[in-house]
Amino acid sequence: MDKCDKLLEKARRSPNNLRFTELCQLAECYGFTLQRQHGSHHIYKRPSYPLALTFPECTGKVKAAYVKRLLDAIEELELGGSDGE
Repeated sequence: MDKCDKLLEKARRSPNNLRFTELCQLAECYGFTLQRQHGSHHIYKRPSYPLALTFPECTGKVKAAYVKRLLDAIEELELGGSDGE
């Protein structure tokens, strides 16, 4: 199991227990790239994916809502919604 798979499993198993850096790494594993930083918010986009994902930078763990948004996007990509992996 590689690092991306481990991060995905951790996010699915415990969305309240993911750090900001891990959330960003997981987004990058699925082809999202940091487009810009607006204040404390990091904005990630992926070609062919209609939505931008915005994550507020924080020390410690991120709110589960941001993890769930990324997991929803990953699920959509895995189902072939937008250039699935």
